Amino acid sequence: MDETAETKEQRLRSEALAAVEAYAAATAKPALRPGVDGLPASGKVLDPADVVALVDAALDQWLTAGRFTEAFEKDLGAFFGLRHARMTVSGSAANLLALSALTSPRLGERRLAPGSEVITVAAGFPTTVTPIVQNRCVPVFVDVDLDTANVDVDALERAIGPKTRAISLAHTLGNPFDVSRVAALAKDRGLYLIEDCCDALGATVGGRHVGQFGDLATVSFYPAHHITTGEGGAVLTDRRSMAVLVESFRDWGRDCWCAPAAENTCGNRFNCRFETLPPDYDHKYVYSHLGYNLKATDLQASLGISQLAKAPGFIARRRANHAALIAGMESLGLDEHFVLPRATPGTEPSWFGFLLALRDGSPLQRRPLIEFLTARKIGTRFLFGGNLLRQPAFQGVEHRVVGDLARTDKLMRDAFWIGVWPGLGQSHVDYFLEALADARKELIR
Repeated sequence: MDETAETKEQRLRSEALAAVEAYAAATAKPALRPGVDGLPASGKVLDPADVVALVDAALDQWLTAGRFTEAFEKDLGAFFGLRHARMTVSGSAANLLALSALTSPRLGERRLAPGSEVITVAAGFPTTVTPIVQNRCVPVFVDVDLDTANVDVDALERAIGPKTRAISLAHTLGNPFDVSRVAALAKDRGLYLIEDCCDALGATVGGRHVGQFGDLATVSFYPAHHITTGEGGAVLTDRRSMAVLVESFRDWGRDCWCAPAAENTCGNRFNCRFETLPPDYDHKYVYSHLGYNLKATDLQASLGISQLAKAPGFIARRRANHAALIAGMESLGLDEHFVLPRATPGTEPSWFGFLLALRDGSPLQRRPLIEFLTARKIGTRFLFGGNLLRQPAFQGVEHRVVGDLARTDKLMRDAFWIGVWPGLGQSHVDYFLEALADARKELIR
């Protein structure tokens, strides 16, 4: 029997994907060799299934968001335990969309307006904070704890003032901040809460996934993070009204919720009424917000679907590497020189990195130590922007500070982190510990 055009297409697609899988398996990169290969602080882990997913989406020749994006958003929401996920181009874009959504006039008196204050920390990544400034709001900075690198909640409570409208905080290096207490404060004071989960996919608090405590949550899929779509991110929420706002700001600011290439899903396309527009104006071209085009593509989403299926294993490896580093540092007595990272009580972190802060009085110094590790091919990173208020971009930015940010400055001067990502295993952990022990001998005279 002659095969139909549809059957032929399916056969050719299957053959093409089988060839891609064979190619990806044959060209897979070997495991990193301690002391021979560079051991970066972060990285991606891809397998043949990931490459097949990318090509599968490419064969559709649908170059924007489509069926793969819809499926990934559904899977991601289920992973977080939240009803709505909206994919975007990066974690930074996700933060911009989340904060911008809170400025919508549809929120009435609770909306963030120019001059509204948003409490955050300076010890973090800049694009957690820059959306506050870009929306003409005022960031209010409070200090962090040294052992968790997360917000000092007592300082946060003191910082709440008459102009405070929201709190925006990241779960630092995959270690949740005391989000139960912060969420309770936000609820009691009528404040919005944005959870930046970009470094914390899989972290839980009392058995609940981070992201479930705030009004909005953000996540990043940059190659350094827990799963990757190349570039990519998402905003999540349990409230449809918030998801609609995020989607509007993401999709040019439009009022319509129809997907690209879909029309009149509400059955009222030419019957909506807006005071300043003609009575029959096409709802697909009505703009209710000053938005952006921050949509992702099906290529990114297809990889996200494949990666998300492997997330539990990735997270388990990160936790195992982190636990092995803690045990090894304590066994070698290296905790005499370093403040070791500790999980916030009641939480199960999904570690992004292993933070090391030199103790006051230790004869070790950060730069010589990092140079020693670099010579051993061990990658290091500072805690992002250190104290953001000391960064050039933040000079002249309107802000308020509560306290002296002394611990933030300490982390800026004396802290760095090494990797625990799933491309690393016990042999790499042992190599890190050996190098740190050798550094202690070589650099302390």
